[in-house]
Amino acid sequence: MSTIPLTIYRPDLAVGRDAQVLHRAATPEFSGWLEHTRPASGCARPIRLIGTIAAVERDTGRITSQRHTDELPDRTLYKACGNRRESVCPDCAWVYQGDAYQVVCRGLTGGKGVPESVGLHPVVFATFTAPSFGPVHHRHVARHTCRSRQRCDCRPAPCRARSNAGTCPHGQPAACFARHDADDPRLGRPLCLDCYDHDHQVVWNYFSGELWRRTKQAIERHLAALCRRRGIPLVRVVTASGKVRWVPPVRVSHGKVAEMQRRSAVHFHVLLRLDGVDPDDPDALVPPPAGITVDDLDDAVRVAARQITVTTPAHPDRPQGWLVAWGEQVDVRRINTAGGELTDGKVAAYLAKYATKATEATDHSFPRLTPATIDDYADPEGDHIARLIDACWHLGRPTHTDTSSGAATAVDRQDSLDNKPRPYAGLRRWAHMLGFGGHFLTKARRYSVTFALLRDTRATYRRTEDNEPPDTLTVGTLTYIGSGWLTEGDALLANTAARQRRESRRIGREELAHEAWLIGAAA
Repeated sequence: MSTIPLTIYRPDLAVGRDAQVLHRAATPEFSGWLEHTRPASGCARPIRLIGTIAAVERDTGRITSQRHTDELPDRTLYKACGNRRESVCPDCAWVYQGDAYQVVCRGLTGGKGVPESVGLHPVVFATFTAPSFGPVHHRHVARHTCRSRQRCDCRPAPCRARSNAGTCPHGQPAACFARHDADDPRLGRPLCLDCYDHDHQVVWNYFSGELWRRTKQAIERHLAALCRRRGIPLVRVVTASGKVRWVPPVRVSHGKVAEMQRRSAVHFHVLLRLDGVDPDDPDALVPPPAGITVDDLDDAVRVAARQITVTTPAHPDRPQGWLVAWGEQVDVRRINTAGGELTDGKVAAYLAKYATKATEATDHSFPRLTPATIDDYADPEGDHIARLIDACWHLGRPTHTDTSSGAATAVDRQDSLDNKPRPYAGLRRWAHMLGFGGHFLTKARRYSVTFALLRDTRATYRRTEDNEPPDTLTVGTLTYIGSGWLTEGDALLANTAARQRRESRRIGREELAHEAWLIGAAA
């Protein structure tokens, strides 16, 4: 087995990124290095691994070949970091965004194992926002004349014009007559930091997942009650264990994306699809009964958003807990309706875009905070973000409050929250996310395909592309040694090659689509 020589970078011989590029490109094994780094070539901080890679027969387990990373360029194996955040790694986020698009879109149109009949199911696109925790600077355009909301240049209305503008109890102006630009750093910031309820906001972020769970249950219960009133019978289902259950004839499958607003409160964009139940195959995706329509789904969402609330467990700083409810702005729209602006493709692209975001909308992005680093970010007298982080750290402190009695158990369905020994402890873990600890893209089990299926399909395709035998497994015994490229020149070369491959694929897809259009037009 031939050994590829190691290219050693000498900083005393080549100084600067351009010199590093020339030094790498001048080596005889440069083309082999490019091919070796291709799986991670677009990654900002690839993972470097060392160890042994073996080819093993699937049936017998016999090792057919074995190779150590010392025989590879740079004596290491490069693997893409796989980070979903665009601010951390644009290339890996681009891959994740493509997978997110497929996860969302397959639940609307079918494909990749999802029946195409789901495209005929009633679907609504709902946006659930957080309530107000105090007045903030905002930008309101009464009537848009721009072509793109992302590059809106319309003239906004005054922020908070008041004819009898006074001051708040802390002496700050209670009005703002500015017409904020879209990139104004004041957007989302409170008019008065001392009036703003930072504690309530981080608690709302923290318990918003529980609020959504109960809202989803309320939507399904509303539809089940509607079926009973309209005489639509329950469906008899036999479980895998042989038990007989009678279930409602409709169920709701959802795909949900969380978005961090400028004021640092989370809101949810949710696709809700109405499905039926097949008594012979409970896992099958079938249309809902004829007596239930998209109007009923629309009403169920609005009713649940108005009625459902969560009372959080008792806290030493607030023995009665906090009320967690949706804000007044609950928007429900229908998809693929005649004359409507929303199509399945637009909605899927919209949700996939936010799946790669985190706290970037607040103009801040934080690492996970620890007791050693918290003082660098938290300040009870600081700006808006510093006070939110301080609220997370302060409310999440260790307490010994007995939450098994009193006001904490006065609200129905609170047992699951109140019986936790430290229900607010997670606020410290998620202080860098301003209290929100959920995933930014979630879905119901039956809604669509999974990320794991898409990744396995991509891995299978790459093995086929690399001509790996189908009856052979690649098994690695590898150890992590670091992250990132060895030099800035290596990063430039690898990322440039990745961009060129991505651009060629985009052009190829466009050419194939144009060719298909020409064939269709000629027919």
